[in-house]
Amino acid sequence: MAQNAVEAGSAFIDFQDVWLAYNAELLAQQQFAVEAINLQVRAGEFIAIVGPSGCGKSTFMKLTTGLRMPSRGRILIDGQPVTGPLKISGMAFQAPSLLPWRTTLDNVLLPLEIVEPYRSNFKRDRAQYAERARRLLDRVGLQGYADKFPWQLSGGMQQRVSICRALIHEPRMLLLDEPFGALDAFTREELWSILRELWLEQKFNVVLVTHDLRESVFLADTVYVMSKSPGRFVVRKEIDLPRDRDLEVTYTSAFSDIVHELRSHIGAIRKPAATPTTEALP
Repeated sequence: MAQNAVEAGSAFIDFQDVWLAYNAELLAQQQFAVEAINLQVRAGEFIAIVGPSGCGKSTFMKLTTGLRMPSRGRILIDGQPVTGPLKISGMAFQAPSLLPWRTTLDNVLLPLEIVEPYRSNFKRDRAQYAERARRLLDRVGLQGYADKFPWQLSGGMQQRVSICRALIHEPRMLLLDEPFGALDAFTREELWSILRELWLEQKFNVVLVTHDLRESVFLADTVYVMSKSPGRFVVRKEIDLPRDRDLEVTYTSAFSDIVHELRSHIGAIRKPAATPTTEALP
């Protein structure tokens, strides 16, 4: 049975036998949303989590960010116990959730108005922060859009703004919950490439939750498959493709073979009695 090769003591993300029930009544009934999560992720690693709807992928994200505390077990991020919402993480979701009364630039700057130590110095250093935001916008192809409002942007442009907002405070960990799910295929693939380039440059940790198996294989170092609720990781698949990937790799047989393998695992999970695979995790 395959094991995560990262040593627990050296992991940036470290889940140690984590279980979560959403309230005391469910805990008393032993009804868990996720159970027996053991996961170690090395610094700078890009992981993706896939699985059937309702399996606990978003719950895992809440645990990773400190928005939920486990009912059992413990979580360490960068060697420190998670006791509440983390300041070292950025997040982006399927809905960009931009504030309609703020310009593109001001939407990107929002975390710096909220998160310390930037908040205390925001007025003094606003020009410096704005320059950082403009550079990020340039990187994602939004030159000249800093003064536009969300209603003046396409869906793909709004999602680019959302990614910039998640990265403006230079987080050490980026959490992405179906960030490209509502976009057309062409825009989605374009944003895959942009995200990949930003990650290769900065090497922050990424946790991506997605239903798109092609997306997970193209972007991630390692893909984890979750079981039906209560969710647990049942398959771990290292993606043995070059890290400097371009979209051409998605048309290769090696890429397709990995996607089909992951699809077969999820298909097995959907059946009433899934047969364990050689890569099953305990």
